Amino acid sequence: MDLEKEVRALYLNNRRIKNGYQFTVPSPGTYPYQWMWDSCFHAIVLSHFDPESAKKELFSLLSRQLPDGMVPHVIFWKQGLIRPYEWGWGKDDIGSITQPPMLAYAAWEIHRRAPDGAFLEKIYPQLLAFYKFLIEKRDPRDHHLIGIVNPDESGEDNSPRFDAPLNLKPDVSFVHHYLRRHKLVDQNRKCNFDAELCMSQTFWVKDVPFNAILIHNLQVLSHIASFLGHKAGEHFAEQNHQLIKTAMREYLFKDGVYWSSYDYDYKPLQVATWAHFAPLFAGLYTQEEAQKLVDTHFKNEETFHASYGIRTVSKQEPSYRSTEFWRGPIWFAPHWFMYKGLRAYGFKEEARFLRNANLTLLKQNGFREYFNPETGKGLGAKDFTWGTLTLDMLDDDI
Repeated sequence: MDLEKEVRALYLNNRRIKNGYQFTVPSPGTYPYQWMWDSCFHAIVLSHFDPESAKKELFSLLSRQLPDGMVPHVIFWKQGLIRPYEWGWGKDDIGSITQPPMLAYAAWEIHRRAPDGAFLEKIYPQLLAFYKFLIEKRDPRDHHLIGIVNPDESGEDNSPRFDAPLNLKPDVSFVHHYLRRHKLVDQNRKCNFDAELCMSQTFWVKDVPFNAILIHNLQVLSHIASFLGHKAGEHFAEQNHQLIKTAMREYLFKDGVYWSSYDYDYKPLQVATWAHFAPLFAGLYTQEEAQKLVDTHFKNEETFHASYGIRTVSKQEPSYRSTEFWRGPIWFAPHWFMYKGLRAYGFKEEARFLRNANLTLLKQNGFREYFNPETGKGLGAKDFTWGTLTLDMLDDDI
């Protein structure tokens, strides 16, 4: 397949212009709005062949940034379609939560491929405001770990990582999990989405992928601030990059891997998911630890390693379901994060496995949302943009 040609066609098909802003919907039939980390992925991919559209993607996303710096996880753009349930504040057309903080990485990728200091200067204040929001509003105990207030902020809506904080059993149905998260939104709305109050009473999770992604992006933000000559921003980003990195080692590292935690006493959420691999993206493992992680978990066919890629949940977990959304299937975004981390640690063979797995899945299924790791069958939404991240994986000589 001519991947770049097909990616270009998909992005044109999924492009929307609303109120003067241009953005890309993840899937016209299933996800007809603008989602936060999806737009970051779109900007990364668009930077390869259409940097101007990549910039527009981020400007569109940031057009609805809140005064406190939060970037909503979804912008509905008042398209008149029925929402699955009320994600907003009850008075606006934006979501009330956020998503994994990939903004700085996406902005730097655009500049790296098509140097534009003016673009970085324009977007920088909003980037800084977003990361300050996470540091200042989502760490009320000053332990340097950022909390998420809903599983959907992780981007992995019904992952079994979050079953315990939601008081759910491993065999919970998709619908029951969905309704429990819906109830959580209602609970948060009642306290006006005050992070400290809501997290302490409803859902207080220090999620490994979210914090690992934040660490990497703070490092990138430091680069951006340094490039622009903003010393205060550079210091803020570098200081918090180090603080969160240290805190993750202190509170979330156990038995050679990182585990998400919840509640005041950092109860480990010991459900084996792809979250074990996410810290590779941020360079949190030593080389020796990374080697053990690869040998023990990545290559283990009884847990994560499948013929068609890496399962998002270990096959040995009671919650594992090969076709049930984030409870086992292969997703392209985790593949991309793992790929970047593996390459950084020098695991070329394993990175190549992921890239080839992506290409195989795309050739067999086209741009589907997620995949059965045992059969390779495409599932979920069609014309889904996450598969285009594979284009970003073809640049590398491995």
